[in-house]
Amino acid sequence: MSGLIALLDDVAAIAKVAASSIDDVIGQAAKAGTKAAGAVIDDAAVSPKYVQGFEASRELPVIWRITKGSLRNKLLFLLPAGLALSAFASWAIAPLLMLGGAYLCFEGAEKVAHALGLSHGHEDYPDKDKVVEDPASLEEQKAAGAIKTDFILSAEIMTIALAAIPPSNFWMEAATLAAVAVMITVAVYGAVAVIVKMDDLGLLMANKGRLGLTRSLGRGLVRGMPGFLKALTVVGTAAMLWVGGSIIVHGMEELGFTTLGHWIHDAAYAVGHMVPPAIEGATEWFSKAAMDGVFGLALGLLLIPLGEKIITPLWRAVFHRGT
Repeated sequence: MSGLIALLDDVAAIAKVAASSIDDVIGQAAKAGTKAAGAVIDDAAVSPKYVQGFEASRELPVIWRITKGSLRNKLLFLLPAGLALSAFASWAIAPLLMLGGAYLCFEGAEKVAHALGLSHGHEDYPDKDKVVEDPASLEEQKAAGAIKTDFILSAEIMTIALAAIPPSNFWMEAATLAAVAVMITVAVYGAVAVIVKMDDLGLLMANKGRLGLTRSLGRGLVRGMPGFLKALTVVGTAAMLWVGGSIIVHGMEELGFTTLGHWIHDAAYAVGHMVPPAIEGATEWFSKAAMDGVFGLALGLLLIPLGEKIITPLWRAVFHRGT
């Protein structure tokens, strides 16, 4: 009996350690995931366009197909690459993070320039005017293009998450990155599924709702979704510029170029102390985020010619070959 009690005590101790480890993984994954907010919001803002033009019955299957591709990108390719970087070339994480930040700045600035009529931007499908009579072929083409675009955003998300994980052992980093991959993918494409079906729900409520309030809410959903999608795009663009700019500024500080980072910090601190103490912290945070975003926009505008003339054509030549 004493031996059985000792065994149960050992099992309980192991269970406590396992539960603590799971809590640590989830906690670290949540913190790391928040660092990737800009790329995550943009991913959610961009993804609904990939189901435009499909019948309502095919929207969720297409999203599920893209979701599986996104998980494959993160778990089979990016997670091992991230762990290898952490183990053998940790010095490369900061430069890669800055490269990803520059990409976010470029994407965000290009959207702003396109909205202002200063740039034609780039299309995800250079053959978008090609007539595709077979719906299955169109679905295959759009899903493949979405998964390729997801690879870039997923790489940025995983790199940001890797940089945000505190020093730990190999298995903790692997578990945390895997948790980030699954949590973010489910959150993004779950939100996308809700968004693309919201107008269908509104139409159903408007046509078949028994109560006048239900029908009114349905009509409101149908009328409000286009504006909501536009607002989501604006928020996603702002988040990209903010996160991209802050990554570059922080990377410059790590490389010894601290002037810009100190100036932004001091300016945000000064602005924060101009308001009542109750909102001082929030004002300082928003001021710093705004200045990081303005820097990201300026850098992105400078990168647009390079991106449009060199990077985008090269990307199309490599990844759209044969599509």
